[in-house]
Amino acid sequence: MAIEVFAPAKINLALHVTGRRADGYHLIDSLVAFASIGDRVTVARSDQLSLEIAGPEAGGLKANADNLVLQAARLFDPGCTATITLVKNLPVASGIGGGSADAAATLKALATAYDRRVPEPAATMRLGADVPACMTGRPLRLSGIGDMIADVPPLPALDIVLVNPRIGLATPDVFAALTSRSNAPMHRQLPRWADPAAFCEWLCDMRNDLLEPATRLVPEIASILAAIRDTGCLFAGMSGSGATCFGLFPPDRGRAKVARDHLQAKHPEWWCRNGTLGTG
Repeated sequence: MAIEVFAPAKINLALHVTGRRADGYHLIDSLVAFASIGDRVTVARSDQLSLEIAGPEAGGLKANADNLVLQAARLFDPGCTATITLVKNLPVASGIGGGSADAAATLKALATAYDRRVPEPAATMRLGADVPACMTGRPLRLSGIGDMIADVPPLPALDIVLVNPRIGLATPDVFAALTSRSNAPMHRQLPRWADPAAFCEWLCDMRNDLLEPATRLVPEIASILAAIRDTGCLFAGMSGSGATCFGLFPPDRGRAKVARDHLQAKHPEWWCRNGTLGTG
């Protein structure tokens, strides 16, 4: 029996770069949540390990040995035998944790298919600092190099629009372009947000410290943020190291879909999707 697991996009709602370790890894303080927009991983038992990549964004990936899905399968079991299908809906190298989400979904699907536990968080870190967070799929505060995970107060219900210029942006390049590597973290105690407006007002006082270097590398990010703000969203920002940007909207009013349709019609070259943001 095939097991299908959803791999949601990870959205950095705020991302403060607070320092850099001696080994070169940057320290962060980030609030993340997961969207109803994402990839899908299907696993079935087999007598050999194989990976098929399909979907509208499959062109940016290859089923070679360094693919995170295959790395996750070998982490689960060095002798893993399974037929794996990845339906790729998220753009590659887009700052929304697609590869990490795919790896997490693979581990979950394999654990179900073979009736075993998923690997411990410390083990999944070998696949990338985002993978333990992606294993949870709920809003979190990430610190350290992303390996320190803490729960956060419930997020208010929000709709979201994601927009990417279809320009890949490598995370190491963005960090290398940083001009300030030791910035203030978020407040020690996060508030309990009463409603979407209060949450977005709070977000306006937060930062994504990677926005400035990412925009220097991909100037289209500035145009995307301006276009999203023009739709009347509550808040617009960039996720992770970019180049995907997001707009937050009140829930259940259809405004996010209207905004997505407007952006896609005006900029057919952009990747645009709308959905909901997980509240935990």
